[in-house]
Amino acid sequence: MSLHFFETVDSIIARDPAARNRLEVITCYPGLHAIWVHRVTHWLWNANLKWPARFLAHLSRIINGIEIHPGAIIGKRVFIDHGLGTVIGETSEIGDDCTIYQGVTLGGTSLYKGAKRHPTLGRGVVVSAGAKILGGFTIGDFARIGSNAVVLKAVPPNATAVGIPARVIRAELPSEATEASKDNFSAYGITPEADDPVSLALKSLIDITLELEAKVKSLEHQVLNNVDDREDSKEHMKDINQLKNWLKD
Repeated sequence: MSLHFFETVDSIIARDPAARNRLEVITCYPGLHAIWVHRVTHWLWNANLKWPARFLAHLSRIINGIEIHPGAIIGKRVFIDHGLGTVIGETSEIGDDCTIYQGVTLGGTSLYKGAKRHPTLGRGVVVSAGAKILGGFTIGDFARIGSNAVVLKAVPPNATAVGIPARVIRAELPSEATEASKDNFSAYGITPEADDPVSLALKSLIDITLELEAKVKSLEHQVLNNVDDREDSKEHMKDINQLKNWLKD
């Protein structure tokens, strides 16, 4: 067996703590099997043997549950972990050392034949479970795509993107992305302290609303207890009720 063969197997062992040895990876990892078959189908595709390539890819899909178009370009040491339900389109390009989890779609939004319809993943990209990357743009080197994200535009290198549609929530400068950090693989693209800014904004608004409601109740209590004039009390209560209705809206 070639050095390249064992290099791929060893890269899977390094990224998956469940992988105990080479034999287990070689015999029990459908993502690895799907990529092996793709190497053959891609050669057939480039040799203009289109139907045999598509048919062999279809058989691989039935067996492994991973659909890879023969036209897709896949680099070295790519790891499709679990992989069930993963779809990789015809003009997709996947760089070296990328990791793709189950349920991922590298899809196209254009109907023009011959166009670059599917995404390009740079080196070391991690695409988490259920993510959809749709379009012919580029995901930069060492970027991370969060679970169930729907990516509709390019993501810069070393960035983390989450949400629907996906938003970049963390982007490191090239100087910050050291070789050491690149070597520290993060399963499922988890980024520490990387909260969605929209969620943070909504939480802030909720906190402010609760604070205002507490102040309104305090003011209402003071009016009822301290205002002797009934007419003035009614006017104050009217203002308070208007403020409460505004908070509800």
